[in-house]
Order: sequence, then structure tokens, then C-alpha cells
Amino acid sequence: MHITMIGTGYVGLVSGTCFSEFGHDVVCVDKDAAKVEKLNNGIMPIFEPGLDSLVASNVKAGRLSFTTDMEVPVKAADAVFIAVGTPTSDDNTHADMSYVYAAARDIADALNGYTVVVNKSTVPVGTGREVESIIRDARADAEFDVVSNPEFLREGSAINDFMRPDRVVIGTGSERAQDVMKQLYRPLYLIETPILFTKRPTAELIKYAANAFLATKITFINEIADLCEVVDADVHDVARGIGLDGRIGSKFLHAGPGYGGSCFPKDTVALAHTARTAGHPMRIVEAVSVVNDERKERMADKIIAASGGSVEGKTVAVLGLTFKPNTDDMREAPSLSIIAGLLAAGAQIRVFDPEGMDEAKESLKSDRIEWCEDAYDAASGADALTIVTEWNEFRALDLDRLKDMMAGPVMVDLRNIYNPDEMVAAGFDYTCVGRSSASSRK
Repeated sequence: MHITMIGTGYVGLVSGTCFSEFGHDVVCVDKDAAKVEKLNNGIMPIFEPGLDSLVASNVKAGRLSFTTDMEVPVKAADAVFIAVGTPTSDDNTHADMSYVYAAARDIADALNGYTVVVNKSTVPVGTGREVESIIRDARADAEFDVVSNPEFLREGSAINDFMRPDRVVIGTGSERAQDVMKQLYRPLYLIETPILFTKRPTAELIKYAANAFLATKITFINEIADLCEVVDADVHDVARGIGLDGRIGSKFLHAGPGYGGSCFPKDTVALAHTARTAGHPMRIVEAVSVVNDERKERMADKIIAASGGSVEGKTVAVLGLTFKPNTDDMREAPSLSIIAGLLAAGAQIRVFDPEGMDEAKESLKSDRIEWCEDAYDAASGADALTIVTEWNEFRALDLDRLKDMMAGPVMVDLRNIYNPDEMVAAGFDYTCVGRSSASSRK
């Protein structure tokens, strides 16, 4: 089948590439000419393991291409996917739908014959209805259906998530549209992937509900971690103890500095706004957002406390900048709040991230930040070191070498990578999350 993917951001590029791997002919459209030129030259605008080689092989096979021209590929498409950004509004109260609606207007101008228009972007309930209205108002003669098909891609494992998903959710009341979507996802039918057909508003809400629930689990275990520190309990054991309950499960019960990224922060805000607008506020979701924001800001205070109560004139090494490993995504990353707090407290900062340095430089602008070559370079001369993102290369650092390079022995492990007893033996003053700090252990 012929697919046109509007938007070559994270969702659009991964989805378009994977559809081409399924054997469909895919044209990815983006208004950013510079990005399209890079893609045509094999240069990826994002870091996602395995994506560059998958793009290259499908481009070579003639199933995948990139262009700034929307009209021709939309006219030829059996399905047009809207995969543009839905960022949080400037006042941080709801999702900005301007890119989705602009795409709908552009699609309307080019429709030719029956076409399924698919909302792949994460959108509030009612967006499908609005997209349908925009297209119908512009083209009363157009033959089309609007479908909701939310994505469930995790950055760092997105290709596998698309190729072997837990489920596919498709919202439509049209049998004709259902048939098209079944053909698009036929390879997943063959491996017996659960494919759930629902009403369009239900599909739109499933995406937000899933992300809000996962964000709630993260925030819950982070609050439990704070209590553990006060009552001398171990959050790892608590998480294991409750995670073994099949009704709860062990995933997303890892204490840390708070969630970030392109999904959870904006989706919890958007869901809360939808609920308030509908006259049914979601107090749990609203609290999750507030607590998470406050937690990220408090992490700087945790580092300052571990450094003797002040970092004025001291150097702090920060390992990991992206919101999670295996991505270069800096959106809502805890490191942004942490570094801002340390700078405000008078610290000099030395940073390293395996993939996020270029993206981080767009957000972190200070003459008191030094950009380093690796973890040991960042640690050189530092009075304290903090691990913010759990990249694999930070999991087995040479502790003797690290300590010799540092001016002070303070390590604040916000991802609980290391064992407190081992850190004591290595000579570190070790602080972690939801467990007793090594310096206070007897």
C-alpha cells in the first residue's frame, strides 16, 4: 500500500521507516527542507539505535523516500498519517494542536480518491472529530475517513516496539477504514499481535490514560523513596516486594530524579486539561504533574546537601543529560532542573552525555558549564559527581580511577546504579535515592 507520513520527527520517522520495512511504499513529508536534505543523505535528525541502517536499507529498496512536497504523495496515498508535534502550550496548560490542524488543512487540499487520514500524533479526545471537520469544510467532495492510531513507542527501543508491539489501537467506526488499517498492519496480524478496534474517542483516550498511569507509578515510587530515606527502609526492596504482586507489576517502579521526555510531562498536562474542560477534574493526574516538577527541582538540593550544604565555588560533575539512556532527547530532562539549581547555588559544572551533548547545548547556556569528552574527563578535579542518566557506560566505572581524579569523594547516584557498601569500600561519600547514604551506614 501507499503511505504518506506527515512529519519526520520521532514518531513519524520511526513509524514511516517501519511501515516501509513491512513492505509498504512510504513517503515521509516535512516542511523543514534542511532536515529532508539530511535524511536524503542518510543523516538522522534523532538518535535511535538501529534507525540509520533501517532507513538506509529501505531507501535502497525504493520503499522509503523523503520530500518537502505534500501534494503528490498525498494524492497517491491509501493512508495519510499525521505525525506532527503536539507540544505543551506556552502557558503549560494544554496541548498545542496547531501543527495537527495545519496538517489537516494541507491534506484536504491534496486528497484524491478514498483516503484514510490517520492521527498518529498524541492528541486530546475530540481531535479526530476536529480534523474531520477541517477536511470536510475545505473539501465537501472529498472521500475519506479519519482514524485514531496512537503510538506506543519508547525512545531507545522504538523499532522493536513498532515491529513487536504489545498491542495496536485503532479508533474508527468505518468498516472501510478498518479494512485499510488491517492491510497496513497485516504483518502484525501474522504474529498474532493484539489489535484493538474501538471508537475514535476511546483510542484517543487510551494513549493519554496509559502514559498518565505510567507517570503515576514513577511518581508513586519516588514518593515512597523519600519516605524510605526517612525511616531507614530500602526502596529497591519495597519496589520488589510490591512489584511481585501480579496486580501491580515491577515495571516503572525505579526510584530516580523524576520523569521527563517528550510524552509523560506533556501528556499528563493535556489529560488534566481535557478532564477539567469536560467538568471532571483528575486530581491524581494533576498531583502527579506537580509532584514530578517539584522533585526534579529538589534533586539539586540533594546534591548540595551531600556536598556539605554548599556548592558555592565548588565543581560538580554531571554524568548523563538526556531524560533516559539510548536517546539524545533533552525534552523535560531532569538534568535541566538539576543543573539550573546547581548553577544558582554557585557551582561550576562539568558535564558528559554519550549522545545528548549537542541537544543539551541548546538548552544549557552558561560560562560555568564545561563540556567534557567522557565520564573521567568530567570527574577530573570535581568536588562531587552525580549520575543523572543511567547510560550503560556509567554502570561499571573504574572507581579507583574516578576517586583519584576527583578533588572530593562525593558521589550522588540519582539512579541507584551502585551498591552503597561497595562505594564505602572504594572510599566514596555515597548518596543515593530511597536508601541509606553510605556515609551514614554503620
